[in-house]
Amino acid sequence: MVDSAATGVKTTAVSALVAAEVVSVLGTRMTYLALPWFVLVTTGSPGKMTLVLAAEIAPMAILGIPSGTLVERLGSRTTMLVADFARAPILASIPLLHAADALTFPLLLGLVALLGCFMPPYFASQRTILPELVGEDERTMSQANSMIEGGSAFAALIGPALAGVLIPFIGAPNVLYLDAATFVVAFVLVLVFVPRRKPLAAAVQSGVLAGLRFLSNDRLLGPLAAAVVGTGFFGAGMSAGLPVYAYDQFDANARIAGLFYAALGAGALVGSLLAVVAVRRIQPLRLAGFAVLAFALPLWVLPFLPPWPVVFLALFTATLFTPLVNGPLIAVLTSRTPERLRAKVMTAVISVNTLAAPLGFLAAGQVLEHWGVVPLFSIVVGGMTWMAIVVAAIVLRRGDLAEPAVEQAAV
Repeated sequence: MVDSAATGVKTTAVSALVAAEVVSVLGTRMTYLALPWFVLVTTGSPGKMTLVLAAEIAPMAILGIPSGTLVERLGSRTTMLVADFARAPILASIPLLHAADALTFPLLLGLVALLGCFMPPYFASQRTILPELVGEDERTMSQANSMIEGGSAFAALIGPALAGVLIPFIGAPNVLYLDAATFVVAFVLVLVFVPRRKPLAAAVQSGVLAGLRFLSNDRLLGPLAAAVVGTGFFGAGMSAGLPVYAYDQFDANARIAGLFYAALGAGALVGSLLAVVAVRRIQPLRLAGFAVLAFALPLWVLPFLPPWPVVFLALFTATLFTPLVNGPLIAVLTSRTPERLRAKVMTAVISVNTLAAPLGFLAAGQVLEHWGVVPLFSIVVGGMTWMAIVVAAIVLRRGDLAEPAVEQAAV
């Protein structure tokens, strides 16, 4: 009876996390299209658009590592609540200031950067709370992570398409109000259904750079983190190129831009369902190694600027494999890291993952301004393929290192 009740609480809590992710990402993905589209329409400058994207990513890289201490002190659940509660009014202020004709471009950059400050601790909290809810088993955590990724993918599927439909009718600024409301809903879901977790006060003594030191000393995670930096750089370039491609090649059709982002979400959603089953049968790192290679292949159609249905299919097929990579890698990362360091290691990974993204957006803006979208896609696809080969080589050759590290290695 007790075990059954405990299982029910854990299932409810994980479901609430998935639901909060769906609601929050739904709004965020709408904004992901609405915000750069708003900048393109009002300024006509791809360079300024990429500056806005870089402004949101830069704080994630700069503040990600220090934010691990915040997660430790507040606890995962409280950190998630604070992040959702704070982001709602910040995001709502953008359309409010625009309506009052008081939204300057520097102010917009500042607000977007402030939003980015909350992303690393929120994401880290969402992952570090999972072991308490589902246990320490690597395959079980892979499934739970895949469920969260599936919820995110579902929202990513609907969000951009919905934004593409709404922008012509209500305008890009008004779409931002909807995103602000989704943070409020996510706040309520976590507050009501996710149980409290006592902060690990002892972990604070490890120092602000403890997570980064653990990564650099780990023979498996260290090389992976380095490879992920390159992936973040080229991935930012692809994200910057898609709305410009739709704007330039399809008569500024926001619906087609929305379909491109919806393809990313649709592929990830189907991939998440496959990942939940696949991790039961295939060793997680082996699964991730082959999936990352499969991810890169469909992207090679992008430099040829094919008709939009071909681009949609290529993006769908590529992102079909991303949950098969992310879920196992996050689970291995979590199980391999000592509990007292998980918050700092997770925020360090987020920081490493986003470290190169601002540079990628800025570099993509220059390529777009001077040479256009074809050279950008050519560089991006070549770079993403090389990074996929590197990641696959690491995880397939060093899969025997996936066992949890001894506690002494964390110091």
